[in-house]
Amino acid sequence: MTRFDRRALFATGAAAALLAATGVSASPQRGGRLRAALSPDLFERAVAATVYDNLTEIAADGTLRGELATDWHANADATRWTFALREGVQFHDGTAFTAASLRDLPVNLRIVGDHRVEVILDTPDANLPFRLAQPGYEVRGVTGTGLYRVRKLDAGRHFVGVRVAGHWKTGAGWFDSVDFVQFGADAVRGQALTERLVDVVDVIALDDMADPQEFQLLPTSGAPTHIANRAVTVPLTVGKAWPLDNFRMAERWWMG
Repeated sequence: MTRFDRRALFATGAAAALLAATGVSASPQRGGRLRAALSPDLFERAVAATVYDNLTEIAADGTLRGELATDWHANADATRWTFALREGVQFHDGTAFTAASLRDLPVNLRIVGDHRVEVILDTPDANLPFRLAQPGYEVRGVTGTGLYRVRKLDAGRHFVGVRVAGHWKTGAGWFDSVDFVQFGADAVRGQALTERLVDVVDVIALDDMADPQEFQLLPTSGAPTHIANRAVTVPLTVGKAWPLDNFRMAERWWMG
């Protein structure tokens, strides 16, 4: 692998923060910091999946479940969908989440109550609830409603998020904080991993960084798109729709 000057890596200003050490555990428990070096597109999507929620989400086992929506149903031809919204949710700035919070969602939406909306389609779409779980359909206010709020954001380069205390979603979000940096070059991301500056990277070209004694290939060794340090525990079953477990690694992974 091509070597890079470690000082040059830190000179970006983003990598200098990636120096946390964490404990070990055999099962999920809260604590630690997840550090990731990501390519530009994945950086943006991973940040969005960490800070914002969707109306629905794809669970780790690949099934559909509600997130900010608790229930939904369609008319006979699937052109009009009604969604019941979760009550008692707050944005990170303390603002209450209501139906009015969805005005910027990229769908034709009609508010029918504080916690109920209709989505009206020109053509039938039986897959709308699955589509609303995808990147690009996050519910974005001035702040988000996700498991982590922004502590630092250098747009397109560096993100630090901290877990929201008392979040409505339990059994997820094991890390105390997450730390993402963006590097365009595969080799630089790979070096950050081998020098223990980060815990996980997305890569295209695999070389000596893929030592199975130190690193795990994700989602599988046969078709890897990411490499993680074995200090990070990834559930045996993960979502298959997108890389990085539907970009929700901050929610579903933990330090092992």
